Amino acid sequence: MRQRNERLSVEALVTRYHERTAVVAVVGLGYVGLPLVRALILAGFRVIGLDVDPRKIEALKCGEAYIKHLPAAIFSDATKKGRFTPTTDFKFLSEADAILICVPTPLTSHREPDLSFVEDTARSILANLRVGQLIVLESTSYPGTSRDVIKPILQASKLVSGKDFFIAYSPEREDPGNIKFSTSEIPKVIGGDGEDALKLADALYSAFVRQTVPVSSLETAEAVKITENIFRSVNIALVNELKVLYSEMGIDVWEVIEAAKTKPFGFMAFYPGPGLGGHCIPIDPFYLTWKAREYGLATRFIELAGEINTTMPRYVISRIVDELNARTGRGLKGAKILVIGLAYKKNVDDTRESPSFKLIELLEDQGASCEVHDPFVPIIPNTREHPDLTGRKSVPLNRETISRHDVVLITTDHDSVDYQMLASSAKLVIDTRNACVRAGAVGANIVKA
Repeated sequence: MRQRNERLSVEALVTRYHERTAVVAVVGLGYVGLPLVRALILAGFRVIGLDVDPRKIEALKCGEAYIKHLPAAIFSDATKKGRFTPTTDFKFLSEADAILICVPTPLTSHREPDLSFVEDTARSILANLRVGQLIVLESTSYPGTSRDVIKPILQASKLVSGKDFFIAYSPEREDPGNIKFSTSEIPKVIGGDGEDALKLADALYSAFVRQTVPVSSLETAEAVKITENIFRSVNIALVNELKVLYSEMGIDVWEVIEAAKTKPFGFMAFYPGPGLGGHCIPIDPFYLTWKAREYGLATRFIELAGEINTTMPRYVISRIVDELNARTGRGLKGAKILVIGLAYKKNVDDTRESPSFKLIELLEDQGASCEVHDPFVPIIPNTREHPDLTGRKSVPLNRETISRHDVVLITTDHDSVDYQMLASSAKLVIDTRNACVRAGAVGANIVKA
């Protein structure tokens, strides 16, 4: 371990990254941090993985996977060989040449940025900061976070950014469950606090990512990530609004989109759903909306998209109520609902911001009783916003289970679900993902919502 004030030239540090002799610490071992650890291990780096959750650390030490699409063997093998150190002890940060921050950036109850995890991590780094370290924020935030939040905390050490240590920003671009694009295959945008910081960040990421995309500043890199997520949020809001309109007109929005995407230019397919899920799209646009107020500007387009997307769960509930009333003459009170899918997207176990939780709460608030099935989520984990659902278990999906419910509500279109069996066994299917049609299931009991 190098001493706190031992100084190496930028060129020497670059060489350490190129030769993969540098030690890299990743703070936050969730859906962003753990894939990053995996990519670093595969590239030959020695990696320190830090998380405040001791259960994650114990799982990694025991060779257990808590993120299903990441094989546990690579972490246990690297641990045995001394190339990976999972720990809750932030004192290990002093051993790292580079520290990558991958902690949550949620919203407060007033939909304002909550940077407490970033700030706490920066203070932990401050206590272990030494000359020559590269500090990279990967968590999504508003432009200015690295410079205005992280930099002042670290410079309280009396060390100077750009001279004694280096700050960079490189937004995460993880897509959980996407087998086509792993961490190393996705181009990495990087911005630095000065030329040396950018040079070091480029050297680090180019050692395990196929392409780096340097930009002119920290703020530009931060804006890239916000822009990517706003682009998705706005386009999803558009097709969600079209879904509601086209439904009233007797037009199938999914058929429209499939036909429209045959145009080889000028159109990109986005699909409607029961609401937004995942850590990024429901949250990140509001970071820029909040920051815009500092400049006296309104982000009406972004806020309207957010409003449309957040109304989708209630729209789905209204469709269930209408169909139950039309078919049985009754409402939700006493109705038995089977919810298919707890993950926010198909074929993963990621439940962050899943619209399924909101839907279950809305249904049960109106007197329905809900059971859930998700092949990737056997039990509902603890969530900050939906604590009453914690511990509810996934039920088996078979004809007996399906037939005892009044409604089957498809909120996540996992590929492993037998939609033909589901449709033939259910009294009423409310399909928010067009899963039945794509699986070849037909019937008057299937309603798209």
